[in-house]
Amino acid sequence: MDAHGEKVIVVGGGLAGLRAVEALRGNGHEGALTLVSAEPHPPYDRPPLSKAVLAGETDDTTVEADWDLLRCDLLLGQRATGLRLDAPGRGGVVASTAGDLPFDGLVIATGAAPITLPGDGRQHVLRTIDQARELRSRLVDGARIVIVGAGWIGAEVATAAAKRGCAVTVVEAADAPLSTALGPEVGAFTAPWYAEAGVELRTGVKVAEVRDGGLLLAGGGRIDADEVVVGIGVRPDLSWLDGSGLLLERGVVTDGSFRALLDDGEPGSTRPDVVAVGDCAAWWSARYGRPLLVEHWDVALNAPDVAAAALLGGNAVYDVAPYFWSEQFGRMVQYAGNHATSERIVHRGDSSGRKWSVAWLTDDRLDAILTVDRPRDLVQAKRVIAAGTPVDAAAIADPDVPVRQAVRG
Repeated sequence: MDAHGEKVIVVGGGLAGLRAVEALRGNGHEGALTLVSAEPHPPYDRPPLSKAVLAGETDDTTVEADWDLLRCDLLLGQRATGLRLDAPGRGGVVASTAGDLPFDGLVIATGAAPITLPGDGRQHVLRTIDQARELRSRLVDGARIVIVGAGWIGAEVATAAAKRGCAVTVVEAADAPLSTALGPEVGAFTAPWYAEAGVELRTGVKVAEVRDGGLLLAGGGRIDADEVVVGIGVRPDLSWLDGSGLLLERGVVTDGSFRALLDDGEPGSTRPDVVAVGDCAAWWSARYGRPLLVEHWDVALNAPDVAAAALLGGNAVYDVAPYFWSEQFGRMVQYAGNHATSERIVHRGDSSGRKWSVAWLTDDRLDAILTVDRPRDLVQAKRVIAAGTPVDAAAIADPDVPVRQAVRG
């Protein structure tokens, strides 16, 4: 796409959308630029919603941006409803509640929507600033708060609710917290944190539906609650792309440069004038040999640089090892890499203590690391993972040996 005189539409008003706007201007796009966002607020950071906002430490997480300098029209409170593509390389039209929006280039950054449970009872989810403010108003001293899901969000909401004096119960269908993200063996190491914080954790419990006054459990039984919070994951917001001709599998499937693939039966066929980034993009990772859909802040922050360059005709590839963090029960928990196909786990320190790490290895390659209040391990491991240099497993297992010194010469 020519960087001069052409119109680019960015659909999605989260961090990825804002960063796409900034990256397009930074990469020389001089044409018209419009950001369409279903939310009424300018782009803001989501990680603080379950931390500082629920804790009452802040009420605004807006990301600073000079929209005049960016020369970007904002269509806030407007939702994309459909996509019609013209001939390859000729752009198309985004149908929206603000009308039809023609484009020469398109950035899809519509993020994801929380999964909810059956039932007609009130259930809170935590995805927007308005939802965070509403939930915070319900976290009052003595309130019975039941949280469904002991993943990252569930643990963070439980942390905030307990600090505000609520009686907190967390219900998890798996046998351990964070089983989906970390596996049951490692996730189980976090279970004692709940009791330590005065939170009741009930694992292996499946919910049938949300009713007024609490939860109805599968197989019978009930848990009473003043408020129910559901944190069982999200799904990419893709319904507006149905019938567009783009390949949609869990997310918008893209190549390593975030160019959208077409659902035309031709392997690797892309639309160079359409890119997707953020929580809705399933991008090809040469590092891991499969598409990755990473719903975390780090990708939303950094991937748009590559996507914008690709939209403007560049060939940069994004192949960074995933990274994310969580603050829960007074601990900083960080993870880097991807352990989906790892062969073994190496424990680095005593997981019953305050500070420890776990590493995942395949042969002598460090695939991923989880750190609990060991930030130096995380920083050094990210470099080792990125470089792909072999490591000594015995040295990795010794918490007194810096990770960088475990690299084999």
